[in-house]
Amino acid sequence: MVAGAGGGVGASLVFNLLLSPLECEVVMVDARENMVLSHLWDLEQVLEQVPAGGAVRAGGLEDIEEADVLVVTAAAPLTVNTSRMVYLQDNAAILAPLLDRVSGGWPGTLLLVTNPVDPLCTWATRRTGLPRERLLGYTLNDSLRLRTGIGRVLDVAPGRVEAWTIGEHGDLAVPLWDRVAVGGDRVELDEAAREAVMEFVGGWYVRHVALNSGRSSTWTSGLGIARMVGACLGGEGDSLWPASIMLEGEYGVDGVSLSVPIALARGGARRIEEWALSPQELEAVGGAARFVRVSADGL
Repeated sequence: MVAGAGGGVGASLVFNLLLSPLECEVVMVDARENMVLSHLWDLEQVLEQVPAGGAVRAGGLEDIEEADVLVVTAAAPLTVNTSRMVYLQDNAAILAPLLDRVSGGWPGTLLLVTNPVDPLCTWATRRTGLPRERLLGYTLNDSLRLRTGIGRVLDVAPGRVEAWTIGEHGDLAVPLWDRVAVGGDRVELDEAAREAVMEFVGGWYVRHVALNSGRSSTWTSGLGIARMVGACLGGEGDSLWPASIMLEGEYGVDGVSLSVPIALARGGARRIEEWALSPQELEAVGGAARFVRVSADGL
C-alpha cells in the first residue's frame, strides 16, 4: 500500500512496483482522490504492456489493516528552502492519522519516505510502539548521490562505485570514505577529491529545490523504494541497505533513528551491520543523533 500515491514519488513507486517481478496488489491512497484516479487509469494500461501478475487499485486508510508493507510518501508541498527540516511539523501532522492505524498489533512493515525522515522515524517508532525492525526510513538517495559524486570525480561509469553514507538524511550525513570501492576494488580519495565530491553531494538538495520545479527526486526514489519493498517481501535475499532505524546502542546511539547499514529480509530489518568507524566518524554520528533527538522531542 502506498499512502501519498497521488504525488510524484508515490506514483513513481507504484509504476516501478508494477514493472518489478513482484506479483503483488498495489493499493493507492491519497487525500487527493482525483490524482489517484488520474494515475490509476494511466497505470492500468501499463499492466496491459507488462502483464507480470501485479495489480493496482485505489483504496482508503481501512486497507492499512491488510497491508504487508505500508509505504508513506505523503508530505506537505515542496517549497524553495535550504533544509528538509522546514517540513517537520506539517509532515508530522500528515503522518499522525496513518500512524494511529498501525499501532498495537498491526503485523506489517512500515517504510517511511516522508521528510525529515530521521526525526519522523524516531517519533513514529515512539508513537506506534512497532518493533524497530518493522519501521524503517528510506535514505538510500544519500549513498546514491555520494556514488554519483565519486564517479564524476574519478570519471567512472555509473553503477561501478560502491560507497555509503550513514547518520542523518541531510546536512549531518556521514560519508564513509574507507568503504569506497570501484568495480569491487577499494579506492583511496585524497582530500581534494573528497572536497570535490562533497561539493556535489552537499549542495545537491539546495540546488534542486532552487529550480522551483515543484518536484522531488521522483525517479530515483521510486525505483529505490520499490527495490526496498521487494527486499522486505523477501525478493532480494539477505540484502544490505542504508536505512533509518531506531538504534539501541549501535554506533553509540540509543533511542534515536539514524541511517545505518541494515540487512533486509521478509518482514523488515534482519540485523544492523555495525561497521568499525574512525573516531571522527563516530563523533559525527553522535552529533547527528543529538540533532535528531532534539528535533523529534519537539514533536
